Amino acid sequence: MGFLKEFKEFAFKGNVIDLAVGVIIGGAFGKIVSSLVADVITPLLLTPALKAAGADDITKLSWNGVTYGNFLSSVISFLCIAMVLFWIIKGANRISKKEEPAPAGPTDDQKLLTEIRDLLKSKNI
Repeated sequence: MGFLKEFKEFAFKGNVIDLAVGVIIGGAFGKIVSSLVADVITPLLLTPALKAAGADDITKLSWNGVTYGNFLSSVISFLCIAMVLFWIIKGANRISKKEEPAPAGPTDDQKLLTEIRDLLKSKNI
């Protein structure tokens, strides 16, 4: 029975659940960014640049038998994902930025000690 109890404590800790939610959301977010790259960025930006360079499909680019087009596609996808993540994290940090609380005033003990100090100074002791 101890094993099941330990497993339950482990599996239902906040950290494990938070991690699972993060992985699931990350997978879904990856699909969104992949679609952004494949369906929006590539047709709008990359396709005209490829046509100007004389290549219609980036995955078919090759040089002396080395097909570097897939690599370029992966690099562009990575850069887009990194940029989108940067924007999201920057926005989240701006939203969640908490104001630092004003420093608390002196406590009653500190006030009393200050008064004693001032009295001692005034009597030159």
